[in-house]
Amino acid sequence: MTEYGRGPGSEPWHPEDPLYGDGGWAGQQTQAGRQSPYGGQPQHYPQTPQYDEWSHEQHSGHIGGQQHHDGSGQQHHQPGQQQYDQQFAGHTQQQFHQGGWDATGTHGHVPYAADPGDPYGQQPVAYGGEQPDLYGTEDAYPPPEPPGRRRPGPEPGPETADGEEHAVLAGGGGEDDEEHELQTRRERRGKGRKPAKDKKRRTGCACMVVVLVFGGGLGGVGYFGYTFYQNRFGAAPDYAGDGNGEQVTVEIPKGAGGWEIGQKLKDAGVVESAAAFVSALQANPDNASLQDGVYTLEKQMSAASAVELMLSPKSRSNLIIAEGLRNTAVYALIDKRLEVSAGTTARVAKKEYKHLGLPAWAMGRTNLKDPLEGFLYPSSYAVTKGQKPVDVLRKMVSQATAEYKALGLENKAKALGLDGPWQLLTVASLVQAEGTSHDDFRKMAEVVYNRLKVDNPQTYGRLEFDSTYNYVKNQSKLDLSIAELRRYGNPYNTYYSKGLPPGPIDNPGEEALRGALDPTHDGWYYFISMDGKTSKFTKTLADHEKLVEEWNASRNKD
Repeated sequence: MTEYGRGPGSEPWHPEDPLYGDGGWAGQQTQAGRQSPYGGQPQHYPQTPQYDEWSHEQHSGHIGGQQHHDGSGQQHHQPGQQQYDQQFAGHTQQQFHQGGWDATGTHGHVPYAADPGDPYGQQPVAYGGEQPDLYGTEDAYPPPEPPGRRRPGPEPGPETADGEEHAVLAGGGGEDDEEHELQTRRERRGKGRKPAKDKKRRTGCACMVVVLVFGGGLGGVGYFGYTFYQNRFGAAPDYAGDGNGEQVTVEIPKGAGGWEIGQKLKDAGVVESAAAFVSALQANPDNASLQDGVYTLEKQMSAASAVELMLSPKSRSNLIIAEGLRNTAVYALIDKRLEVSAGTTARVAKKEYKHLGLPAWAMGRTNLKDPLEGFLYPSSYAVTKGQKPVDVLRKMVSQATAEYKALGLENKAKALGLDGPWQLLTVASLVQAEGTSHDDFRKMAEVVYNRLKVDNPQTYGRLEFDSTYNYVKNQSKLDLSIAELRRYGNPYNTYYSKGLPPGPIDNPGEEALRGALDPTHDGWYYFISMDGKTSKFTKTLADHEKLVEEWNASRNKD
């Protein structure tokens, strides 16, 4: 069976054939003059033009023949009921038989209009001169097209309940027609609903979605815009007043900047925002004096009041280690700050000293009273209740090691005639203990270096410092007899042993360390403090004896 039609066969077509009765071009009527095999007379459609079918063989090269199908589905070729005087490719005229356009049995001669899309690229040829244009009216069918350009017509559509043709097939279209068709189908299934109400409901939902989308978008834009403005131009959130009375302790680490300090205060509930603290700190002219340490503040303070209180000494609760303190005094201070029993920190130091971060050149020393002496560096430390003694000691040792490295103790010891940084640290501890002012440190350091020379004509290699004897005795006496000093045999007693003691006798500060690194070269060998505040230096024993007599006379007057 071909696409373009079929001829009469030996058996009639069955009505169940889906193409039954499509003899016409539109596929909606039987061929003209053909008797229906199922009864009735041949039906004619004078209002509908009929025309013969294009032969399938036209495309395969057979001219004048026609395919025909019988009831068995076989195809037969019959002699041409349609003949072509001319092929489209050869500009031949086509002669139509069996029915014409006007359904009279004769063919009208119709001129073909020029078709720019004609696949054969030829100009139309008129059939026998000028004829009236039967396609010029609004109700006329369009002119025929070659088989290669034909498109199948629309399938017969369903009819409505009252027998009328569906609006779409009758020429309607658009969304209203589609809605009507859907509504008709729903009504047939018993599920119909009013299209107007459904349409309004959909329209309302659509409007709501649009409102939500645009409303949410505008709200988001507004929020981020406000946040951007506040971050760039608005005032930072800040509390008002001097606090709510609830005290809190905040530890500020060494080297912390304004933003880090502000963040710690915010986390502790002191200020409302770090930005407000930074702004208040920058506005305070004394901001450079803000130090690390432990501060006792109140919650919900304005940033300005928090800055002012932190710059005041009364807010700081750091543990202060003064220059020249011995370790025994430092241990007692730590115990008190941590609120632990006396002697706790000293026992921890004796047990854990090898694991606290001492430099390699401080390890393995013998005859030491305390291996950590000289390494609890004088400074301000954030120490509060709840901390462990071992952590506090580790922090102090770390501070001392960093300072000694920065000052270059390892590199400069040899140039001063010393064995290494350990001896240099010991010299600095002697300078710290014997000096009474920062101006004394450099002269005091020269006295130490001059006396250490074994061939010096004044002491012959003995230091003879009272401070070394007092260290062993853990005391600070001034009235000591020479006889008593010389009789006490101990490596730390420089009246008894030549040279330096086994190790430092206190924790020297930066000025004493710098004095030991840069001594004077004036020839000083002796010194004496007349008022406990300043020292007088001499180069010979005779000059020194005169000062001693003067000092004794002043004491007798008292």
